Amino acid sequence: MLETHYLVIGSGIAGLTFSVKIAETFPDRNVVIITKDSEDESNTKYAQGGMAVVLNKEEDSFKKHIEDTLIAGDGLCKQEVVKLVVKEGPKRLKELIEWGANFDDDGSGNLDLGKEGGHSEYRIVHHKDLTGAEIERTLIKRVHQLPNITLLPHHFALDLVTNHHVKAENTNELTCYGAYVFNQKTGEIFTIKANATLLASGGIGCVYGHTTNPVIATGDGIAMAYRAKARIKDMEFVQFHPTALYQEKG
Repeated sequence: MLETHYLVIGSGIAGLTFSVKIAETFPDRNVVIITKDSEDESNTKYAQGGMAVVLNKEEDSFKKHIEDTLIAGDGLCKQEVVKLVVKEGPKRLKELIEWGANFDDDGSGNLDLGKEGGHSEYRIVHHKDLTGAEIERTLIKRVHQLPNITLLPHHFALDLVTNHHVKAENTNELTCYGAYVFNQKTGEIFTIKANATLLASGGIGCVYGHTTNPVIATGDGIAMAYRAKARIKDMEFVQFHPTALYQEKG
């Protein structure tokens, strides 16, 4: 059995960013990240377009970005979440650059800003058409710089450890104690015990016959959460890349 303060399941932008933030804020606490494929294999890696960030305050504003997002969301967005994400955007971009991320410039020393569907202004920061891969590379690099993070590739989370798996009295019925993990290299199944467990294992794209998601997008974390009696919502929202080439076999 392996014990840690934080267990993170998934090595995309969410899981890696959470791990870095925890490790930086609490250097005396340990974080273990497990991912079922190579350390950088995630939906994040395949994101192409860029990050929407308000940088040109003369032509753009947080207000405009928020309005664009709410319109595109057709009334389904939580306004407080939209406001938080938009206003945090420039700081998170600055952070990525400080960690070594490279974004395209316009030849004059400024970031090259693109304009995409749903946006009224030029605010898309990008790295060629490989923005996700560059962000993933940067976060993996940062993770390896922090001594209190352990990253375990090719480790598959089988299920969460919850109350019915342990002998404990007076515990909340929704308590999670970690996860059962399968080491795909050795064939070993073992337990990782954690004070807190974060599910950041991506979506369900590959349950469809055709998808632009990588083969790892099989909804493992969602299934584990469901079995642990977590509330599951918004399952109808599945992201596919808007353009793709299709060729029949043969």
